Amino acid sequence: MQNELIRSVQVVQQGGLILYPTDTVWGIGCDASNEAAVAKIFKLKQREDSKALICLVADERMLKKYIKKIPEAAYDIIAISEEPITIIYDEPQHLAKNLIAPDNTIAIRIPNDDFCFQLLRRFNGAIVSTSANISGAPTPKSFKEIDRDIIKGVDYVVNLHRNKISTKPSSIIKLGNDGSVKIIRS
Repeated sequence: MQNELIRSVQVVQQGGLILYPTDTVWGIGCDASNEAAVAKIFKLKQREDSKALICLVADERMLKKYIKKIPEAAYDIIAISEEPITIIYDEPQHLAKNLIAPDNTIAIRIPNDDFCFQLLRRFNGAIVSTSANISGAPTPKSFKEIDRDIIKGVDYVVNLHRNKISTKPSSIIKLGNDGSVKIIRS
């Protein structure tokens, strides 16, 4: 795993794209603060850049770097959730402008996966995590279901967990600074 971490961090630091296993599905990732790298993901996925992407952070400390005001409910949700959960927050900061949704929100997950945790720690920043599919196509449940164009379009493919089968992506909840809570995907 060490070699995979070293190579992945190098690629992300250089503005490249990685294809990597997460705690949910295989993801396409890049430095979440690099606008050019984020633009490459939109182009590869053939997706409009008005559709927001999810990013991953290692822990609550890293989350505080990217969100101006974290609602108290977020800490409770993170602490009690047994399944992967992505939270949409208001007022993101220090992220690529083309990663932030038109309503000034960002979707962030703290993954429960050793490779992702180590990757985020070593990179010391948020990394984009969007499903490894062309926009509109089904989310691949395993590495072998990933479209060849996606595999060819990234700069590095992580050689771990190639046989893992994923059952579903994370749940998504939107927490507004005004106290509002909305379930987007369960």
